[in-house]
Amino acid sequence: MGLVFLVSMVVSASPETGVAERGPEERLIQWGLSRRDLARDPSPDGKVIDEVFVEREEIFPEENPKFFDILHLKTRDSVVRREVLLKPGATWDGQRALETERNLRRLFFLSVAKVVPVKAADGKVSVLVVTQDKWSLRLSNSFTLIGDLLQYLQLTLIEVNFNGWGQSLSIDTVLRLDTFSVGQSFTERRLFGSRWSFSEAATLVFNRQTGAAEGTVGQVIVGHPIITLDQPWGFLVDGAWSLRKRRIFRGASVWQLPYPEAGGSARVPFQFDQRELAFDAVVTRRLGSGVKVDLTLNAGAYLRQYTPMAESKLTDEQAGWLTANYLPRSENATFVEGLATAFTNDFRVLKNLDTYELSEDLQLGFRATAGARWAFPSPLTTQQFFEVGGAVRYRFYRWDDLFTVSASGGARLRPGATTANERFAAEVLNYSPSFHGGRLMTRLLLDLRWNDLNNRQLLLGGSQGLRGTQAEQFSGRNLVLANVEYRTRPIAFVLGSYLGFVLFYDVGSAFDAAPLLQHTAGFGMRLLLPYFNFDVLRFDFGVHLNNFAPAPGLDRLNATWGQVNDIRPDILDRALPP
Repeated sequence: MGLVFLVSMVVSASPETGVAERGPEERLIQWGLSRRDLARDPSPDGKVIDEVFVEREEIFPEENPKFFDILHLKTRDSVVRREVLLKPGATWDGQRALETERNLRRLFFLSVAKVVPVKAADGKVSVLVVTQDKWSLRLSNSFTLIGDLLQYLQLTLIEVNFNGWGQSLSIDTVLRLDTFSVGQSFTERRLFGSRWSFSEAATLVFNRQTGAAEGTVGQVIVGHPIITLDQPWGFLVDGAWSLRKRRIFRGASVWQLPYPEAGGSARVPFQFDQRELAFDAVVTRRLGSGVKVDLTLNAGAYLRQYTPMAESKLTDEQAGWLTANYLPRSENATFVEGLATAFTNDFRVLKNLDTYELSEDLQLGFRATAGARWAFPSPLTTQQFFEVGGAVRYRFYRWDDLFTVSASGGARLRPGATTANERFAAEVLNYSPSFHGGRLMTRLLLDLRWNDLNNRQLLLGGSQGLRGTQAEQFSGRNLVLANVEYRTRPIAFVLGSYLGFVLFYDVGSAFDAAPLLQHTAGFGMRLLLPYFNFDVLRFDFGVHLNNFAPAPGLDRLNATWGQVNDIRPDILDRALPP
C-alpha cells in the first residue's frame, strides 16, 4: 500500500494548467459560449426552446498547433443537427439532452459532445450543442504485443468522416502469425439523409509464407436501427460469409495437440478449413417508458462446415479424432428466434473509469434478456434443436462507487439426445471511490461449459488477463479470472492527451476439470489520445508469481489497446449465441 500511496502522491503533486483542470469538455463548453456570446441557463426546466445553436470545434483547441486541422474537413453542421433530439418550440427535457450527448458520442469522428441550456429572451431557453472532431483520416491500428512476439497487427487507412458527412471508408490490413489480409469497408449511417443505414465489408486472406490466397471474409448490412429511446421500431437484414483456413496458435507456433496413441509422441496441428455462410432478418418493437422493453423476432439460416486441412496430412483416425475433440461442430440450420429485453431508463455520465477525462455513458439499474431459438428442418437443412438462454445485469452507483454484477446462461435441447452447449458465465466488476488521487478496479470473471459441441478452447496468458505469463500459456474449456488494479489519476500530457499509471494483480486459470490458479503482479502505464481514439493504450510489465525462473525482461512486457476488463465473454451481453 505504501507504493500505491507514493505513486498517487507523485501524480497528485504534478502541476497542471488551467485548461487541464477544467478538462476537455468544460473547456469546449466555455469556447462555445464565448463564440455565441451566450450564458448558461441554470433553471431550464419547463421552458420553451427558442433556438438550437451548434458550434463545432476542430481537432485541436485554438491554443494548440493547427497543422492537423489543415488536413481535416470539419464535421458538417447538418450531421450534428440530425442527432439533436431537442427542437425549437418543444419544452426543455434534460433526459433528451443527455440522450443527444450519448448519440453524438457514439459517432466515432467526435471526441467530445455536450448539450447545454443557455439563456434566451422572453423567458425561453435555447440549446447550445458543442462538439469537437477527432482526426478522421487516420492510420488506425490494433495490436497485441507480448515480449518480442507481435501476435496481431491491424492497420486501417480509414476516413471515418468522409467530406464531413459522417460516412466511413476504409482500406484494412491485418497481419497474423500465419496470414496477411487486405480488405475494404464502407458505412453510411444515414442513407440519403434518412434513418436507414448501410454497411459492407469484404476481405481477401493470403498465406504469409507462400503468398497464396487462403480465403475471403465479408458482410453486408441494411437496416433501420433503433437509435433513440422512444423510437418504436427497428429493422435490419444481414448477410455474412467466412471462407478461409484457420490455425490456432500458442505463442509463436501452431498448437500441436497430443494425439493419443502408443508411445504418446504423435502431434496433430490445430488447423482446419472454415466455411461459414449466414443470413438473417431482424425486427424489433420497443415499448415502455421508465422501463424499456424490446421485443425482437429474427429469422435466418446458416451453414457452418469445419474440416481438417489437407496439408496437415492426417490419417483418417487422426482427422476423426481432431474433428470430434477440437474442431467446432459442423452444421447447417434454418431458424426463428425471439428475444425480450428489458432495462431501466436510467443513464449516467461518469468519468475516470476506463477513459480518464472523457465521458462514459452507463445505464444504471437492471438489464435482462431472455430468448429462444428453434432450428427446424427445411429444404436446405435437416437440423432440429431448441436453444434457450438468458442474461441479466445490475449496475449500482452510490458514493462514487460503481458496482456491476452480470450473469448469463444457455443450453441446447435436442430431440432424442442429451442437452448440449450448456454454458454459464458471470462477472462482478467494481470501481471504488477515489482515494490517494486514484481508484481501485476489481473484477472477477467466471466462464463454464458442459457438453460443448463446438469444442471451444480458452487460451489464457500474456495480455489476455494474466499479465506476466507467456502468451496463451494456459488452455482449457473453462475459465476463472480475477484482476485488481489501482489506477492513478491521469496527468495532463501534450496536445490534450492523458497519462496514468497502474499497479495490478491477476489470478486465474483456464482448465477442464479443476482450476490450478496462476498469480501475476506488476505495474503499467495508460495513455489516452482523445483526438485519435476513445480507448487507452495499455502497457503492462508483470511477473509470474508461481514461477520465479529467470526470464528476459522483454518477455514480461505486453501492450495493446483497451483496459484489461474489456476482455470478457460476449455471452454476458446476449441471451443466445451468434
